[in-house]
Amino acid sequence: MRNDTESNTTEFDAALRLYDDLSMMLHDIGSSRIMHIVLTQGTLSFLHQTTRYNAAPGDYIILPNAALAQDFAASGDFKALLFSLTPSIGNRLAIRSNYGIIGHLSLLQNPVMRLSHHDFERCRSDIERLFERTRDTKHYFHDEMVGHLLAAHILDLYDIHARNCLPEDFPSRAAELLRRFIEELANGSFRRHRNLEWYAEKLCVTPHYLSEICRRASGRSAGYFVDLFTLQEVARLLSDKRLSIAQIADELSFSSASYFTRYVKKHFGMSPKAFRKAGTL
Repeated sequence: MRNDTESNTTEFDAALRLYDDLSMMLHDIGSSRIMHIVLTQGTLSFLHQTTRYNAAPGDYIILPNAALAQDFAASGDFKALLFSLTPSIGNRLAIRSNYGIIGHLSLLQNPVMRLSHHDFERCRSDIERLFERTRDTKHYFHDEMVGHLLAAHILDLYDIHARNCLPEDFPSRAAELLRRFIEELANGSFRRHRNLEWYAEKLCVTPHYLSEICRRASGRSAGYFVDLFTLQEVARLLSDKRLSIAQIADELSFSSASYFTRYVKKHFGMSPKAFRKAGTL
């Protein structure tokens, strides 16, 4: 809540950022912000890690780590609803349940959701309302109001994932184990540990069981997510030109710069130097 002596700058001015066009959003693409793009007209193509995505009207793109995306190309008639969140506000709004973890795993794999007409209209209504009320800075309860509208939209996204992605009869214990596994990665353990055995021991299960429940929930092994979090951080660090390749390798506990280079080339299809150059084009 604000009072009359406070300025028009609010907590959500930093946490939630609205964009009038794609070029404004692309200025933030090298950051760690979570990007939301809902296409209403035209097409958008982009590279995410090593996969090329082509989005059309009715698609909802969520980039949990914008630094992994590059080479955006929009059609001349492109229109979209565009906003971004800080990771901290995204984590605050996340729900801890089977639905939340399955949706999160799905999003980490594929940043493009193809919405039904009903879901698209719901999301569009959510976001247009969010844009309208965010700009109403004279509202006495501005931050609280914006926060609740944003939370409602995030819950709508979880609902879409729950209806479309949740495996039947997925055990609560397995969902809790996955949540702890992803939380361990989100807290940065991948910086020092990329061995699956370390995570399995931490969670008091076998590596095989950890990978099995990951596969059941997402179709991917546990090792895939260890690499995914590592590569997100690699992309973020490579965007900082002040850091040398050797410094980044050391920061992420690689045994040598040459081993780091091989790792990046294996997953990104190009050397760290080439990836860094491509990100500035």
